Amino acid sequence: MKSLGILIASIIISSVSFSQTVIIGCVKDEKGVSLVGANVYLEGTYDGTSSNSNGTFKLTTKEIGKQILIIDFIGFKSFEQAVVLNGYPIELSIVLQEAFNELNAVTITAGTFEAGDKKKSIAITSLDMVTTAGSAGDVYGALRSLPGTTTVGESGKLYVKGGDSRESNTYIDGTLVYVPYSSSAPNTSVRGRFNPYMFSGTMFSTGGYSAEYGQALSSVLSLTTNEIDINDELNIGILSVGGDIGGTKAWKKASLSATFGYNNLKPYMFLVPQNNDWINEPTSMSGDISFRLKTPKSGMLKFYSKTSQSKLELFQNDLNNPGEKNAYRLVNDNIFANASWTGELKKDWILYAGTSFTNNNDDATIDSLGLNKSLQGIHTKVMVSHKLSQTIKIKAGTELYSKQYCVDYISSIGKFTEQFSNNTLTGFLESEIYTSQKFVTRLGSRFEYSDFLQKGNFAPRLSTAYKLTPKSQVSLSYGWFFQNPDDDFLVKTNGLDYEQANHYTFNYILKGNNRELRSELYYKEYKKLFKYGEVEPNIYTNNGNGYAYGLDIFWRDNKTIKRGEYWVSYSYINAERNYLDFPEQAVPNFTSKHNLTFVYKHWIGELRSLVGGTYRISSPRYYNNPNTAEFNAEQTIAYQSLDLNWSFLYRQNIIFYASASNVLGFKQQFGYQYASKPNENGAYNSQPILPSAKRFFVLGCFITLTKKGDVNQLDKIN
Repeated sequence: MKSLGILIASIIISSVSFSQTVIIGCVKDEKGVSLVGANVYLEGTYDGTSSNSNGTFKLTTKEIGKQILIIDFIGFKSFEQAVVLNGYPIELSIVLQEAFNELNAVTITAGTFEAGDKKKSIAITSLDMVTTAGSAGDVYGALRSLPGTTTVGESGKLYVKGGDSRESNTYIDGTLVYVPYSSSAPNTSVRGRFNPYMFSGTMFSTGGYSAEYGQALSSVLSLTTNEIDINDELNIGILSVGGDIGGTKAWKKASLSATFGYNNLKPYMFLVPQNNDWINEPTSMSGDISFRLKTPKSGMLKFYSKTSQSKLELFQNDLNNPGEKNAYRLVNDNIFANASWTGELKKDWILYAGTSFTNNNDDATIDSLGLNKSLQGIHTKVMVSHKLSQTIKIKAGTELYSKQYCVDYISSIGKFTEQFSNNTLTGFLESEIYTSQKFVTRLGSRFEYSDFLQKGNFAPRLSTAYKLTPKSQVSLSYGWFFQNPDDDFLVKTNGLDYEQANHYTFNYILKGNNRELRSELYYKEYKKLFKYGEVEPNIYTNNGNGYAYGLDIFWRDNKTIKRGEYWVSYSYINAERNYLDFPEQAVPNFTSKHNLTFVYKHWIGELRSLVGGTYRISSPRYYNNPNTAEFNAEQTIAYQSLDLNWSFLYRQNIIFYASASNVLGFKQQFGYQYASKPNENGAYNSQPILPSAKRFFVLGCFITLTKKGDVNQLDKIN
């Protein structure tokens, strides 16, 4: 009997050992869609299979006992379940949850154009900043080819979505540039102070931007400088209007660069007829130095400094005394320096700390009268970012804006000075929450307090985005934005409040196959704008208001034309405001209702050349004629310009460049300038506001010398 029991037990054990367990099931996503090709396997074994076209699978295994069943599918979280294998069939119904992938996740794009960040929506590249015809190597010139901007030829500054140029702020590596533009005579165009070759990334937000940014009613331009250079270089630039020379010394974890530049427009203005009566044509000198250092824990220390001086002198007609001219002389001295460090404190904790310093002096004289303006500004910012999880990120920070502004009025009877100092302390907190890869919400708030205004403000910000399809998405944003009144008004009174603009933005993007379509609707409500002259000229208030709304459309195509690419941008802007000395609400003179830009670039391989063209057309702008009863009722002529450029790669390290603006010679007139008082007939004398010249030409050669000789200046931003 004992032997028989052993025999029976052996037979039972043997039958179990050689039995098989069948696992069957169906794999679906959270919406009930079957997933084809999901990997199904037992952990630590070679037993596995895949789901078929219906999402079902059948796995047969000889394993016994407790095992772990794993199901993997790209884009979804791995599924694990313990199963007991004893020869009996197992039926499962599996629902996989979508895994979060930051690269594929929706991004907030309302009002924002990115360049140089591969993770986000890129409308223009850093290379576009220097190769777009008509930009003349100016960052702001390139941005004027984007929707939402208006070309104001007598200024050269950024005017965004019905906003004044002073409503836009520029940041370099997170720190504020108090004076981003060069100085010039009244009604004479300016340009940006910084070489576009120094920037590898650009974020241009035309509204609804993050709580990280403040003191800007309309837009923010955030520029990121290049990382560590890897080559020792000598760069030489020879231009028809000047030139520069610079060198770079590179180490394993650091690099140091320095550049000196000189510009003189006299030879150019001697050849090209001018609309201005120059005494001494514009000249400028500049020098800059930058240092980069990698620090422990993936940190990066950046330092940059630039100093420049420019001079000009010309005759201007005295409209109050016909036939007489005034000599206008301007000397500008500017120093900008900033330093920043970004690094990891510990896992998922990033610290940013930066500070900038600006010292700007404009020394102007009109015959025997002097007007000297000086500004010293410091901006300091500390910010920490933390990833709570794959789907939740927060950032918080504090900033200090410190400014001293002084105006000296000098005449034969003496000197009169107006000045003020202001410290604005801010704090901001913002969270970015992904409920899925298709939906994200960014919620933030910002607080500011000015010791000069003795007032504070609280600015809520909200943005959301939803991915409709793998190639399309929509974004919404809403926020309050505050800014101090202009410095020239603050020196006269401290009884003012912040100006305010509320933004509402809806954005749609469709992109794929090297093509991109963006469309955007927006509405801006202006409150507490600065006004004077309502009762008396010396009475200053915040009683102004206004609005702006419009439609922006952007289409870029890098696919259709072989070796060619183009983009088209269109803006419709309807804006009115009652501010400054306006007697009523009216269209401001810097706004064009319709703005269209077409940009094309083509690479000709046989000629090793990149050729490009930009055509701009804007509807007439309004301006005020004091000789008529209706305010701001006159219109300029429509603005048109066709700009061309050509870059020739003579050798890998030598580039020849030529550009010409308004090559067809379109007539351009930006309204009229009027006398400050009527003549003996009761009329105000006037003269048209014209560009400095009908056309502008630049020729250049850029040489980069390295050991291998295979590097050029464009490599820095590619």
